[in-house]
Amino acid sequence: MNRLTSRLLTLAGLLTAEVALGLAMFVAAFAGFFYMARVVFVHHSQALDTWAFATVDAWQQAHPWAEGPINFVTFFASLPFLLPATIIGPLVMRRFGHPREAWEWLLAMAGSVLLNQLLKLYFNRPRPVNTLLHTYGLSFPSGHAMLGLTFYGCLAWLLARHLRQRRWVAPLLLWAGLIGVTRVCLHAHYATDVLAGFAGGAAWLVAFRAGLKLFWKEEKAVLE
Repeated sequence: MNRLTSRLLTLAGLLTAEVALGLAMFVAAFAGFFYMARVVFVHHSQALDTWAFATVDAWQQAHPWAEGPINFVTFFASLPFLLPATIIGPLVMRRFGHPREAWEWLLAMAGSVLLNQLLKLYFNRPRPVNTLLHTYGLSFPSGHAMLGLTFYGCLAWLLARHLRQRRWVAPLLLWAGLIGVTRVCLHAHYATDVLAGFAGGAAWLVAFRAGLKLFWKEEKAVLE
């Protein structure tokens, strides 16, 4: 009975304003992903994708100099960047005395990669036929959008929560959003792929953080 009571008290201690906000964010992100999936695979609507391609194409025709910056930005959520960065970043954080946070960052990325690939296989959406890049794999949800939001979102969280560097949160999240836009500019993904990637990445981050918090609380309770 004492063990059951302890567990119930631990769970009750998690019911804070932070948890309520996290739950609201998860529900919103999940709903956004679900809505994008219905638009694409149930209603078969191409209105948003067609409008997005037309908009970015018109902008790029008016600004031909943007090709270089677009390719530069999109690189920062590509495999050649994220693979070493996901190893080096946690190692640096561990070196500066934050081993737990280093593991959080690494595990968040590993889980996001796995979830993204499972979702791609499940939805099985081909990429746009008029892509401006030699791309591989399936399209929905966008890996650049989902992994980019996971990587930079997790980094923003760690900087704000553990290192008190809140000024980096908005720039990092805006950077992740800009990366998603470049995927539409390059016709590597449909706009619905990118929006679903953002929603999936946000939902995963919130769920992952909630799971970690519960795990650390349980571990602390056991040790005490």
